[in-house]
Amino acid sequence: MTVWLAWWENQWRTLRLWGRGLIQVVADLRLAIVLLLTIAVASIAGTVIEQGESLQFYQQNYPEHPALFGFLTWKVIMHLGLDRVYQTWWYLSLLILFGASLLACTSLRQWPAWKVARQWHYYQRPEPILRLNLSQTLHPIALGDVESVLRKKGYWVAVENGKLYARKGLVGKMGPMVVHASLVLVLIGGLVGSLTGFWAQELVPSGQDFQLKRVIDAGAWVRRLPPVQGRVHRFWIDYTPSGEIDQFYTDLGILDAQGEEIARKTIHVNEPLRWRGLTFYQTSWGIHAVRLRFNQSPVLELPVNPFTAANGRKLWGTWLPLKPDLSVGVSLVIPDLQGLFLIYDQQGQLLTTGRVGMPVRVGDVNLTLTEMVGSTGLQIKADPGVPLVYLGFAGLMLGVVMSYVSHSQVWGLLSEQKLYLGGKTNRAQVTFEREFLEMVHQLENPVDRQGVPMGSLP
Repeated sequence: MTVWLAWWENQWRTLRLWGRGLIQVVADLRLAIVLLLTIAVASIAGTVIEQGESLQFYQQNYPEHPALFGFLTWKVIMHLGLDRVYQTWWYLSLLILFGASLLACTSLRQWPAWKVARQWHYYQRPEPILRLNLSQTLHPIALGDVESVLRKKGYWVAVENGKLYARKGLVGKMGPMVVHASLVLVLIGGLVGSLTGFWAQELVPSGQDFQLKRVIDAGAWVRRLPPVQGRVHRFWIDYTPSGEIDQFYTDLGILDAQGEEIARKTIHVNEPLRWRGLTFYQTSWGIHAVRLRFNQSPVLELPVNPFTAANGRKLWGTWLPLKPDLSVGVSLVIPDLQGLFLIYDQQGQLLTTGRVGMPVRVGDVNLTLTEMVGSTGLQIKADPGVPLVYLGFAGLMLGVVMSYVSHSQVWGLLSEQKLYLGGKTNRAQVTFEREFLEMVHQLENPVDRQGVPMGSLP
């Protein structure tokens, strides 16, 4: 039994030494810099290279001959996962390792430095005070008077048996720890978003309901989607006087399981609807169908399909039969939702143009286009890590501001009928030197603002 205990103690001691050495390596500043640069390069790649596209897209835009920059081809992109950088195992591993490096640095360096800074340090002999950056030897002055001057300048002061220690700006020592903790929080938020977030796209005709089905990308931990139901009450586009699109809008509602509307908002670009961790963005638009009447017939709805003209412009069109046996027909072309449409014959010649609500004569048929049914492109995104990222960035800004606060220290010692006074600071040396000299001047001229003499040694 004793042998086994000794063996386990030895193994535990070895494991602790190995763990301590590993932490030292992870806490190395050079490693943290390399990790940060690598993460930055990977993030730039994820920004420059289109994410989440199809294989055909990358084969077309990143061919092997000629390769972009001489090496970047679709095979390289797919092999390294550059089509989904932020969800690859190596990118997430970099984030975890960088976070571990920040925590190790905080625990080994910043936290011990903080604990030391919080302690009260007294000098027992004059020599250490005289070796400080700023020091002064004065005639005997009561430490109570020195304490009074220092407190007026915002110092925390402790006096003990002829020794004095004062400090201020201790919050500046906390700044680096707050920065590191905030960066770790940002990394955690990024990990949570990558593993549990998703984004989907839906193209919904105006006036119709929809369900969340068409998922474009999802995190590795996403097993099922929330049962989201919505309703597009109306979709419309505002145009400029020159005919250009000014803004497109969607009157969007969210439905519960019983079909009752529980949230509603008119969204447009840069003005989404947020509901229970989901964000509904207005991203695109299209034309779903046309409603028309042939002579005195009831209103019919015909779907339209998008196509690209020779000049690269996106149009929508459908074929309209003019006879019951479908032997004769014309092509209806719609350029946008402003109400204009064009009619072409079977040879592709323009026959006539018209506007919504105004009948046009095509052969023996009076054709009236009553409505163009637009469709709205919605992007639905869920990213549970966003609040953590925002909180981390807020803490990061706070930590940076805290880091600029100077940590100043002053020591005093009464010895051999003399007052030895000295101080140092970690930044703003000129300001601290001016403050120190002003304090010395006040002590050498012991009259306060009301003209009352300050105390002296008995």
